[in-house]
Amino acid sequence: MKQIITWYGHGTWYMETPKGTKIFIDPFINGNPACPFKFDDIKEADIVCVTHGHNDHLGDAIELVKKTGATLVTLPDVAAYCDKRGIPYDEGGGILHTGGKVTVKDVKITATFALHYSDIWGEEYSKDGTIAPGSGCCGLILSPEGGKSVYFAGDTGIFGDMQLINRLYKPYVSVIPIGGKYVMDIEDASVAAELLGSKYIIPGHYNTFPINQADTGKFAELVAQTAPAAEVVVLDKGGTFEVA
Repeated sequence: MKQIITWYGHGTWYMETPKGTKIFIDPFINGNPACPFKFDDIKEADIVCVTHGHNDHLGDAIELVKKTGATLVTLPDVAAYCDKRGIPYDEGGGILHTGGKVTVKDVKITATFALHYSDIWGEEYSKDGTIAPGSGCCGLILSPEGGKSVYFAGDTGIFGDMQLINRLYKPYVSVIPIGGKYVMDIEDASVAAELLGSKYIIPGHYNTFPINQADTGKFAELVAQTAPAAEVVVLDKGGTFEVA
């Protein structure tokens, strides 16, 4: 089977491993104006990853885990929040902290540093603006058996230890935000591409709202200067990239 990555718009991603394991990363489906799919379209998931508790990343993760029986992979504070809403803490062994590693089915998952913050904007936030305590955020390295390692950066600014991520994990593909405002803009992200040393760079977290517009053509031009060995892969919303 093939390893594929699909963009669900904004910071929401889907990856299928060569062994057929179905993984959602930050499944913000309902309420996501950039998502071309509906929540009801999703029939299966084996792993649901959440990089932090903001509502555009925690999104529909709780409902998706309940619907599919997937293993939740996330940080302890997000897991504690989900535990009170029907997902037993560390059920399936997917809870980890920065630098920690777990293996779920055929995928080794490593949590990396992310330069961001996150209290938890969950169901209470959608109702009345209440924010639950939290502070965790991360990126994730997904390394499937028989496939290529993929770095999903989550929400982050640029940081020097992206070079350490390159050294330790050598991500073949790096999925990085470029929308500015709350994450890297295209200039910073082009330097991140240099630090990460990946063969493929896939931009995300842009062109969802008026505040996070980005010029992917200009981004590709910048990466051609900072990381000429890398190839920028720009996906349409709902578009799929075959990792080869």
